[in-house]
Amino acid sequence: MLAQAVVAQNIAFGIIAAMMIVAALRVVTTKNVVHAALWLVVVLGGAAGQYLLLAAEFVALTQVLVYIGAVTVLFLFGTMLTRAQIGKERDLNNSNWLLGIPVALLLLGTLLYVLIDSYHGEQLPDPGGSTSTQQVSDSIFKPYLIPFWALSFVLLAAVIGAIVLARKD
Repeated sequence: MLAQAVVAQNIAFGIIAAMMIVAALRVVTTKNVVHAALWLVVVLGGAAGQYLLLAAEFVALTQVLVYIGAVTVLFLFGTMLTRAQIGKERDLNNSNWLLGIPVALLLLGTLLYVLIDSYHGEQLPDPGGSTSTQQVSDSIFKPYLIPFWALSFVLLAAVIGAIVLARKD
């Protein structure tokens, strides 16, 4: 029974990962800013799905609430409030975009080499017991509560600033 669960988990991982790769490519290839934001929602939702596969429900829910619910809505809200053209734009890419492909592949190769060289045969230690949601939230929010509040005020100021800039006098 355990082997079937592992196989199903691997299949689900592959499907979600493929969906995330396609969506990530669409984020950077679409010429419509709103469509790029919506494809980003698919990528971030896939990340939440991967967290669910790892049995990290709290992190998955946080991913949905913070990234999909707040950051993407803030991004769309800012896009809609600015006077930028919504839709296809012709002059989005410059003439040097082809140079970015080998640079990105070189960066990917370097990162893979460093990761494989650093952790070649090591395995993660067995945690021994399960961690509760309260323990995870306490470890995140106890030392970082004030920076978390400060970030929320910065985001609120950004939204208010966008409204002030976008309103018509």
